[in-house]
Amino acid sequence: MNEIASRGQLRLAYLRWALFTVPMVVVLGFLSSKIANSGYANRWFAALDKPALMPPGWVFGFVWTILYIVMALAFAMILHARGARMRGLAIALFLGQLILNLLWSPLFFRAHQVGDALALILLLLVVVTVTAALFWRIRKAAGMMLLPYVAWLAFASFLNYEIGRLNPGAQTLVAPALRTQI
Repeated sequence: MNEIASRGQLRLAYLRWALFTVPMVVVLGFLSSKIANSGYANRWFAALDKPALMPPGWVFGFVWTILYIVMALAFAMILHARGARMRGLAIALFLGQLILNLLWSPLFFRAHQVGDALALILLLLVVVTVTAALFWRIRKAAGMMLLPYVAWLAFASFLNYEIGRLNPGAQTLVAPALRTQI
């Protein structure tokens, strides 16, 4: 036997990473959504004019849960790829995009900053695309797993843009929850 670790041991090591990354990413996404009061239950959001392609509310929760799970599994693959060239950069980019992702909901739903949220999601789209390309170089499967996330971010960017276009005074529609008025 000239192997350092058996295939079973390698799978178990990946599973350990996944058991850490999946709950972490899903819970952080859920908390960001709850803190921001995301979705159709938000009075401000409910009052906005929506684009014709706006999906029903349940679609967002379903899609984001799946995306968070898949992106966390891809991240676990990269964490598991010890010794891979550019692994450190890939990890840093993933964590950076995750922070940007988690900031979008409070900026859009809580602060009502549609224009700033659009700039943020476009930046996020670029960072995730670069992250996916880097993941692809390290583990092809990990890069492919981020492609649905890239596609969804492109669609979400379009929705964000359309909401801004249809609602030029969106910030003033309802007082933002991040500000207090006495």
